[in-house]
Amino acid sequence: MRKKLVVGNWKMHGNRASNAALLAGLREAGPWSADVAVCVPFPYIAETALALTGQAVLFGAQDCSAHEQGAYTGEVSSAMLADLGCRYVIVGHSERRAYHAENDQLVADKAKAALAHGVTPIVCVGETLAERDAGQTESVVKRQLAAVIHTLTHCIGEIVLAYEPVWAIGTGLTASPEQAQAVHAVLRKQLQAATQKADSMRILYGGSVKPDNAVQLFGMPDIDGGLIGGAALKAADFGAICRAAN
Repeated sequence: MRKKLVVGNWKMHGNRASNAALLAGLREAGPWSADVAVCVPFPYIAETALALTGQAVLFGAQDCSAHEQGAYTGEVSSAMLADLGCRYVIVGHSERRAYHAENDQLVADKAKAALAHGVTPIVCVGETLAERDAGQTESVVKRQLAAVIHTLTHCIGEIVLAYEPVWAIGTGLTASPEQAQAVHAVLRKQLQAATQKADSMRILYGGSVKPDNAVQLFGMPDIDGGLIGGAALKAADFGAICRAAN
């Protein structure tokens, strides 16, 4: 049985004072039977690591460079993240794809760079509302995942996958448990064709997950936890979602 994983994505939120309060709240909200992590803005990784010393909550980053090192001003390498003790890094989030023109191959290259330094990439896939309305959901997510499978080959079993329908991110809209499960099943089948580890890989759901819908979502057979946005900024809500993964 796959152990649930709940990851908070803070996005571009927070300051030193509010982060300290949030992390203190998370320490009080446990324990959980699920694995729990937070992916924080680059400037706060070191402080987060210190605040979580001895705690069950893991930490990571929200992006990484596909490059190892060099003249790439503003970029942060996976080696740097590993040096800070990051366990996870989010790659291919829809906001990166939309606002920074990241394509499927770049996302795959970032995942490969992360794995090379022992950082687990949380690879995001998902369709827009227009693509869903056009009946293209399956073809879009399969195309996005195919690039990662092709690039990582036998290492594909080492990633965490996250299905995030773009139309449900930060909108208050949420895929029904049945809608989310249908896409997760498609992704699981695609992984099964690529690796013997597919049945043990975790596929997370993200998109307006809240305490009042988490139990139903996490109860689906192929939904192995969540990648949580807005609710991850409130310790009580995030804690309740983590408990729902029990």
